[in-house]
Amino acid sequence: MRRIFVFNMVSLDGYFVDSKGDMSWAHKNDEEWNAFTSGNASGNGVLVFGRVTYEMMASYWPSEMALKTSPVVAKGMNELPKIVFSRTLGAATWNNTKLLKGDLGAEVRKLKSEAGPDMVIFGSGTIVSQLTEQNLIDEYQIALSPIVLGKGRTLFEGVTDKLKLKLVNSRTFGNGTVFVCYQPQA
Repeated sequence: MRRIFVFNMVSLDGYFVDSKGDMSWAHKNDEEWNAFTSGNASGNGVLVFGRVTYEMMASYWPSEMALKTSPVVAKGMNELPKIVFSRTLGAATWNNTKLLKGDLGAEVRKLKSEAGPDMVIFGSGTIVSQLTEQNLIDEYQIALSPIVLGKGRTLFEGVTDKLKLKLVNSRTFGNGTVFVCYQPQA
């Protein structure tokens, strides 16, 4: 059975985007952090996005700037298979992208039951909160950034039930970022 993970950068006050939807604060020019994210980007999973995150990623990663400044990550982002969930997007034109317009929970249950590589959600707070509510996320990989945004959106907006998690991994980086990995408790 395939698994689905969340990987997101979150501010110290709990936001994954600021009040304007910007997440440029999450980008770090740090050798240790870049090696960690490059290692993740060269994996063999399926990237999962909602429409907003998909449009942002699809406009950046194929660009000359991305290919020049982060060639390893750009290669992974452009070559890995991708799924975008959207009821409003007309077409998904980024390389190796499949557009799914059906019921989110039903589509994810179907994907998880099929053979294939694990899936990882980037950004896409609406997708994260909806799948959290339906107990469909297997692991939350959160990079806590040492910045306070004051306002923004949390990954769990709309989640109404408590979700108890257990820590399965953690790592501290020299730039102050703390990576934590949680799985739902049984």
